[in-house]
This record gives sequence, structure tokens and C-alpha cells, in this order.
Amino acid sequence: MRTSLMRRRTVLAGLMMLSTAMAIMPAAAQDKPHIKLGFIGPVSGGNAQQGLGARNGFLLAIEQANAADYPYQVEPVALDDASDPQTGVGAALKLVNDPDVVAAIGHWNSPVALATMPVFHRSQMPMIVWGAISPQITQQNLPEITRVTPTLVAENHPLADWAATGLGAKKIAIFADTSDYGTANSQAFDGFFTEAGGEIVAKELFPVGTVDFRTALTKLRDASPDAIYFGGVIAEAGILRKQMAEVGLNIPMIGISGFYDPDFIALAGPAAEGTMVSYPASQSNPKLEKMNADYAARAFSEPTSPYTKYAYDATNILLTVIREKGIDDKVALAEAIRAISYDGVLGTTTFDENGQTRIEVSIEIKEVRDGAWTDHKK
Repeated sequence: MRTSLMRRRTVLAGLMMLSTAMAIMPAAAQDKPHIKLGFIGPVSGGNAQQGLGARNGFLLAIEQANAADYPYQVEPVALDDASDPQTGVGAALKLVNDPDVVAAIGHWNSPVALATMPVFHRSQMPMIVWGAISPQITQQNLPEITRVTPTLVAENHPLADWAATGLGAKKIAIFADTSDYGTANSQAFDGFFTEAGGEIVAKELFPVGTVDFRTALTKLRDASPDAIYFGGVIAEAGILRKQMAEVGLNIPMIGISGFYDPDFIALAGPAAEGTMVSYPASQSNPKLEKMNADYAARAFSEPTSPYTKYAYDATNILLTVIREKGIDDKVALAEAIRAISYDGVLGTTTFDENGQTRIEVSIEIKEVRDGAWTDHKK
């Protein structure tokens, strides 16, 4: 009897708490239909800074919509892919199997994006890529997949031209990993640098996770390259740069923005000095300035990352098409994303027939000086 009475009291207390919470919630929010939007990215591990900044851009966009006159109450669902394809697929399955999730944005790593795309395609759930830059992502032209970031091809071309002219390199050696991302980088840079009149004196591809490049670096000294181009990401980039110094290969290391991260400097230590990467040039505009101010006012635990603005615009594109088309027809949502002309923090985003952003890429060069990434000075 006593146990039964205690249970009834517990249930009653729970109902009272729910009633109180509903009373506190604004009436407008209670009346709105509830939906979910998904985010997937690396929020743990070596690439977490990129993912956390993007996740926060996603959250900021949703919080601003909920605080305004948006016709739905939007719940964010942020999941970790840990830069791992298998983990990413598990996260994607969780999203597509939740009937309340309408659409998603996802991924910093290209191999992870390529692994999850079939999951979103089978469920016809729209997914906008906020970070991954392999050309294969949009070359497949899956109708559910669009991308607000430029491809690695778009970034490698101006970098190769700069290496031949601004850096004045005549001979470059390419190091890259064997992932789709790494091999695509090595092929793109090779072609563009050769077109610009340069010579590729060596090309070395290593499995992801390689920790010893010394043998290849020692052999490379005889070729006397003017620089090494690295086509991978943070962990291997830091190790490679450190081991360049260890074997006495005192030449610049360059690459695209895949290892533009403070963790690269932490891994490479003092050897990081002088490393240079391309990065899509900032296009300052009032909307970007406002986003940065709102981000600071929101006081997230993490600073912005280079991908905060991409995730913010990707989320707002989803919010825009959901407002216009509703939530019942995901095919119509995907078509509306492809057809959109969205004026946001990135500028005016439109997509080509494959779902790739049409925003042109101009780059700026970032260089490690005095232990920090800074603008390269000619």
C-alpha cells in the first residue's frame, strides 16, 4: 500500500513539474508544430575544433529562428562523427530513423560524407554539406545532397598558381594520404602546378594514420624541392612537418585549408613555423559581422572555427525552405534547396545542377609565425 501511494505521489509530482514547464514555455511555442534538424560533425578527437565551431553555428541559427516568428519549434539534434566513416553512418542512421527529423547538415571529413550520403539518399532526407570538400560528393549528383563549401579543386587551383608565382617554387614534392580526400588533392595540385609551369619531383602517398615519414623525406633531399605540398589533414600534417625538421629538410610546407588548425601547430611544435596554407578569403559583409557579434553574445564555450559561417548558412537555408514548403514532402524540400538563391553570411548562395555552390573562391595565404596562424606577408 505504501509503495503504491509513493508511486502515485511520484507520478503526481511529475505531472505538476510538466504542467509548470508548459506554463513557463511561451504560448506561441506550445502552439507551434515540433520538428528536428540534424547536425553531424567531429565534436571529439583531433578535428573537434572544426566541428564544434560548426555545431555552434548550427545551434545559433536554430535558436534565432525559435526566438523569432518561425512557424515551427525546432529542436537541434547534434551528433558526433569523430571524423570516422563508420561512426558517421551510425549518426546518419539515427537521424533518418527519427520521424521528427526533417533534414540535416553534415560533415567536415570527405570520407565520412561519402559514407553517409547513401543513407540520406535512401531515406530522401535533404542534407547540406558544411565542410567536406571532395569533388566526388557533388559529382554523384544525389538529389538530396548539396554543399555550401567550395571543392578542394577550387582551392587547389589558386594555391598552385600562387606557389608558382607568389612563392616562386619551381619544384615541389607532393605528400598526401590515400583517402579520397588525399588522392584528389594530390591529383588536383599536380595538374594545376604543372600547368603553371612547375615540376612535381616526387609524389608519396601514405595510409591515413602514418606516423613515420622519415625514410621518404630523407630520400627526397636528393631531389632538392623548393617546397612540400601536403594533401592530408591535421594529425599527419603535424607529424610530417616535425619530421621534415628532424631530417634537415628546411623548406616550406604548403597545403589547402585541411590542416589550418591550432592543433597542427601543437603537433608540429617549433617546426610549424613558416608553414603556409590557402584559405577561402573572407568576404566581409554586414550579415557576417552580425553573425560574429551574435556568436560572441551567445558566449559559446568554443570560439568560432573557419566552418561556423558555412554551418550557419546551411542551417538557415534548411529553415528557409522548410518555412516555404512545409515538412511533408522531402523531395520538394531537396528541390527547393537546389533552386534557392540565399543571401547570407557567405554572400549569395546558389547551387549548380549537381548541388555544388556557385560562390567563386579567392584565397588568402595563412602562415605560422611566432606559434600562431596569421596572414602571410609577401
